[in-house]
Amino acid sequence: MNFFQEYINRKNTYSVKWDKVAELYKSEKELLPMWVADMDFHPPEAVTKTIRERAEHGLYGYTYVDDRVKEAVRDWFSSRQNWTMELDWIQFSPGVVPSIAKSIQALTEPDDGILLQSPVYPPFFSMIKENDRRVVDSPLVEKNGRYEIDFQDLEEKMSQGVRMFLLCSPHNPVGRVWTKEELEKIASLCIRWDVILVTDEIHGDLVFEPNVQIPAASISPQISQQTITLAAPSKTFNLAGLQSSVLITENEEYRKKLEQIDKKNGAFTLNTFGILAMQAAYEEGEAWLEELLEYLQGNIRLVDSFLQAELPHVKAVQPEATYLVWIDCRGTGLSNAELSKALVEEGRIALNPGHTFGEAGDGFMRMNVACPRDTVKEGLNRLKKALKDKKGS
Repeated sequence: MNFFQEYINRKNTYSVKWDKVAELYKSEKELLPMWVADMDFHPPEAVTKTIRERAEHGLYGYTYVDDRVKEAVRDWFSSRQNWTMELDWIQFSPGVVPSIAKSIQALTEPDDGILLQSPVYPPFFSMIKENDRRVVDSPLVEKNGRYEIDFQDLEEKMSQGVRMFLLCSPHNPVGRVWTKEELEKIASLCIRWDVILVTDEIHGDLVFEPNVQIPAASISPQISQQTITLAAPSKTFNLAGLQSSVLITENEEYRKKLEQIDKKNGAFTLNTFGILAMQAAYEEGEAWLEELLEYLQGNIRLVDSFLQAELPHVKAVQPEATYLVWIDCRGTGLSNAELSKALVEEGRIALNPGHTFGEAGDGFMRMNVACPRDTVKEGLNRLKKALKDKKGS
């Protein structure tokens, strides 16, 4: 566990999180970055060892992804999520966001409606808009600090000619792990209204007990034929910069159309280190992941207890998964702009503004707690400094 306590200086490493924060938040002050979703932890030693050995080999010519990598993916999902797949269901991509774009391009037409559930990961909105499709929003409903699906609204939106549903599972930023019953309802509606289900399951390994991650495609043979699952080792093992992810679908027609988009764009394969890191992580990273989950839960408990004691008008939505804490700041009475200004100028802390996740995120902030506990404590003290005197009527 001490492994995760180590402070690692990430400045001047081309880190988006640390080196771009002043520019993006328009601040001349030194900000504590607790925003973009990567971790301040080393990955499993098996990953580092594999990359080191390949780097020392010294030749970086063209590479390819072989069946051993696919087998590592298949075996990981079988073991961790009880999902059985065939090797030919698996395709590769630099990342989940490019995979969302590719799925939209391959399986929908301009001006098609694409459904999402806000507040949600901002690229869901941008990939729909950038590809000239229509955003159809069925907002989640907050009940006593927990988010639920409004199934009546969801079906109403699907019945209006939606072509695709982008499901975030587990949900970023609200941290929900969808239950089997919820996924069965989603599957039933997609089948009834002939809606393609594209499910972003990038946080699927970061689930806290007693919650269980259930891949949407595993719900039934029929929904498996209508689903594209997007996943990656990047969030799980902190490998985002290596740009390696998977698209998984049983539907052969979908696979052919996705491959055709790659051909049009000249996409070839993953980079050398991304291939090796994916394989090593899935083959040898499980013990590391179990320790990580325990450490993250400790950080999340710290956030909750601190807010209750020191900032009772600011509340944390308890995540069932992810290392992202969705913080309800509406009790401050501040507008989105005022809230962001207070955090940056008074607290000197960079969090993700909730409104960037859609209108349903107004008044919220997203905090990344995948960092040493001392960093979390420092972040909470900065949050207190910014918001302790900000209370709405």
